[in-house]
Amino acid sequence: MDKEKTIQAMQSEVDQYISQFKEGYFHPLSMLARMTEEVGELAREVNHQYGEKKKKGEEAENSIANELGDLMFIVICFANSLDIDLEEAFKQVMLKYQTRDQNRWTPIDEEGF
Repeated sequence: MDKEKTIQAMQSEVDQYISQFKEGYFHPLSMLARMTEEVGELAREVNHQYGEKKKKGEEAENSIANELGDLMFIVICFANSLDIDLEEAFKQVMLKYQTRDQNRWTPIDEEGF
């Protein structure tokens, strides 16, 4: 069983994988296009599983988990290509949500759960 990986470890693993190829990371606009493509594939899979548009018989099996994994890989590639520490970026975004949205939603304990 694999140990849990930190985001930093995932960024390092992706960087080691990409560094074995001459092409390296794509440019930011190409990376954004790849990310958009992956989001579209995720949307299609969600629509197949939860929406009205079901898969055709000849369409390949796929899963939301696979599409989220693809998206995560691209996000890590994008961050690595721009030297962004995703752990630090995540800390900053959580701080933003915890302060900006602290009174936006109803806490579970306020409704007697």
